[in-house]
Amino acid sequence: MDMMMLVQGAACCSNQWLAAVILSLCCLLPSCLEAGQSMDFTWPAVDNTVVRQGETATLRCFLEDGASKGAWLNRSSIIFAGSDKWSVDPRVSIATANKKEYSLQIQKVDVSDDGLYTCSVQTEHSPRTMQVHLTVQVCPKIYDISSDMVVNEGTNVSLTCLATGKPEPSISWRHISPSAKPFGSGQYLDIYGITRDQAGEYECSANNDVSFPVAKKVKVTVNFAPSILEIVPTGVSLGRTGLIRCETAAVPSPVFEWYKGEKKLINGQKGINIKNYNTRSILTVSNVTEEHFGNYTCVAVNKLGTSNASLPLNQIIEPSTTSPVTSSAPSTAQYGITGSAEILFSCWYLVLTLSSFISTIYLKNVIVQ
Repeated sequence: MDMMMLVQGAACCSNQWLAAVILSLCCLLPSCLEAGQSMDFTWPAVDNTVVRQGETATLRCFLEDGASKGAWLNRSSIIFAGSDKWSVDPRVSIATANKKEYSLQIQKVDVSDDGLYTCSVQTEHSPRTMQVHLTVQVCPKIYDISSDMVVNEGTNVSLTCLATGKPEPSISWRHISPSAKPFGSGQYLDIYGITRDQAGEYECSANNDVSFPVAKKVKVTVNFAPSILEIVPTGVSLGRTGLIRCETAAVPSPVFEWYKGEKKLINGQKGINIKNYNTRSILTVSNVTEEHFGNYTCVAVNKLGTSNASLPLNQIIEPSTTSPVTSSAPSTAQYGITGSAEILFSCWYLVLTLSSFISTIYLKNVIVQ
């Protein structure tokens, strides 16, 4: 009864359209077979085709000898029947239509194209089918991540990173620091009792091997009370310039104050000059007098606490400078001749004595003759 109504309804349409309909239905409905004809369907293993989102997918279907027409179906919808296109999707076409191949092409595939496709071919005796499962892979994408945050040291912190993709991406975390410490994987990263050393940027990475991993960062600022790391003095002489440097660690940056004893120092007063930086303060005392010597205190303050350190500015006594005393070299008349000069003099005296002796003997010989 159903087939009679179908044939009667199709009578008002073109013979070509009717042939395509009957062919497609014969591939699906066993009632189209003649009485006593067995169903000789061939169901080969499903061929899997994997394509990335946005690319072109080609679903292969090969015709056998004696095959007349083919049809492509997606689930229960007819896409092509022979050369007639039933789908209204402009991305779909027959890539190759010849005696050997009848392949379907889908451009710019999307997740909605994922699923099972059936190629049905009508042969002389019975329809034969081949199934192709199209898997559309989607690159990972991070669509939600925690905003940058400011917390106080010692509090608990929870970071969130949500990503999509197909297959579902895995998510990993790492602290961007000199050690680049990695953390466990998962959408949530919990840090209990965060410390100042754990401040900085945290990178969330999503990967599903479809493409390169994608990453986003969240910055965590950790506030903590000031602590004075170093206070360095320089001794100074009267009339010269003295300097004291105060180094701190604090977030946010502290406000500095200086005291001499119990008295707060004011910049520009009595040779006092104070320069403040993010975590450093430098106190300079110009043209030092006796009243400048004493104990100085550096105080660092932010909203989380206060820290201070003290040290004295000491006086340095410079040694007096006098001209060196020079003395003349001793004369030979006073101290005599020493060293090599004395030896030369002795030799010369000996020569004169011998010469005199020889001369005396010579004169005596002359007189005798």
